[in-house]
Amino acid sequence: MSVNCESCEHYDYDEEIGDYVCVVDLDEDEYLDYLTKKNNTCPYYKFYDEYKSVQKQN
Repeated sequence: MSVNCESCEHYDYDEEIGDYVCVVDLDEDEYLDYLTKKNNTCPYYKFYDEYKSVQKQN
């Protein structure tokens, strides 16, 4: 099962480079572990529900 980064809450627009990037803050060991994974799933994926904050306001 692969993950669609566009629906992840860690996928955000970076104005410096003018593109969307993953903003998960990983240290060197975590990044190396992520790069050497054999599957296509992301352990940091978290679905972004834009209506969640609206539901809290009501």
